[in-house]
Amino acid sequence: MTEAYCVKCKAKRDMDNEEEVTMKNGKPAMKGTCPVCKTGMYRIGKKK
Repeated sequence: MTEAYCVKCKAKRDMDNEEEVTMKNGKPAMKGTCPVCKTGMYRIGKKK
């Protein structure tokens, strides 16, 4: 599980439905949803 910041909950949480994506500039990122409020979450960088 990847931890990311949820701007709606204002807390760090583990993402649900996470997937690796590549941004337009070619850098890796993780994209998922917040398990509490279902808001989209984004974390720049490779999965740890």
